[in-house]
Amino acid sequence: MLFIVRFFDNQDKAFVRSDNLSQHLNWLKLNSDRILVAGSLRSEPTTNPLGALWIVKADSKADIEDIIKSDPFWICGLRDKYEILHWSKAFEDIRVPV
Repeated sequence: MLFIVRFFDNQDKAFVRSDNLSQHLNWLKLNSDRILVAGSLRSEPTTNPLGALWIVKADSKADIEDIIKSDPFWICGLRDKYEILHWSKAFEDIRVPV
């Protein structure tokens, strides 16, 4: 199944992003078989991230929660909360490079 995960960051902990970014990116690479797309969300291209969005392939929401809990950004306290939504992709046969 496909899911969308929307993260909301702790804005008072934004300073930990730069300290943990390389660990987070390496962690994403290690989990790229499940986390298909990931990236930060900003109100404008030059502003600090407000959170992030993932597209995840998993069997259940519980599986995704296990993945989230091992993310360096979760461990260091950057993430405040998240929501996990089932995603029904239209035109499943069409692949889009991102």
